[in-house]
Amino acid sequence: MMELVSVVLLLLAPALTSCLPLVLPLDCSDIYNHDNTQPSGVYTIYPIGATSAVQVYCDMDSDGGRWMVFQRRMDGSVNFYRSWDQYKEGFGIAAGEYWLGLESLFHLTLRKKYELLVDMEDFSGNNASARYSSFSIESESDGYKLHVSGFTDGGAGDGLETHNGQKFSTFDKNQDSDNANCARQFLGAFWYNVCRQANSNGIYRWVADDTIFTVGVEWGPWKGSNYSLKTISMKIRPVQ
Repeated sequence: MMELVSVVLLLLAPALTSCLPLVLPLDCSDIYNHDNTQPSGVYTIYPIGATSAVQVYCDMDSDGGRWMVFQRRMDGSVNFYRSWDQYKEGFGIAAGEYWLGLESLFHLTLRKKYELLVDMEDFSGNNASARYSSFSIESESDGYKLHVSGFTDGGAGDGLETHNGQKFSTFDKNQDSDNANCARQFLGAFWYNVCRQANSNGIYRWVADDTIFTVGVEWGPWKGSNYSLKTISMKIRPVQ
């Protein structure tokens, strides 16, 4: 009888294993690799371990999928002019506008090598992108310094060129290379230099206009420093 039970369990093992849930996915790539039929949408990942569950939007469609969105602007429903602590921990909702959090982003890029895709759209329905073959940030003690390289143009131009090697700044924690506080001056939070080519966390404006000079959700090389984008998202996936 025991031998029969052993044989049955042996035969069922592959089926039982395939039905087991994915254990603590680190990112959207882990979710995709477990089941590549999963659609784009909101999923739970664990960037720092079992107690670090966080929801993110996974783009399973763009260029082979597996992209984990860590920043998204789409309708102005979330205020992005926030403090250092909030940018460290994250805010917003994954189904809409949100920022994953610098601490989670640091741990992700510490454990894997990632590439970066930045997708954007203007108010006329035109789309563009910028892609980087390498993306990572350093720890909080190093100011969450940005490292990005390997630019490929998808029509948007290299908006991160002058931001590479810069620490992250918010209105209450100024780490830019300018004499002024770039985050306060341009009402955002970013890896500012002196000050920015990109300001994806700037103030959202619901229409294309130039009534407010250089304040908005910007990607300078594409639309200039006085055009606020309709949408922008920054997403990463492991380098294959």
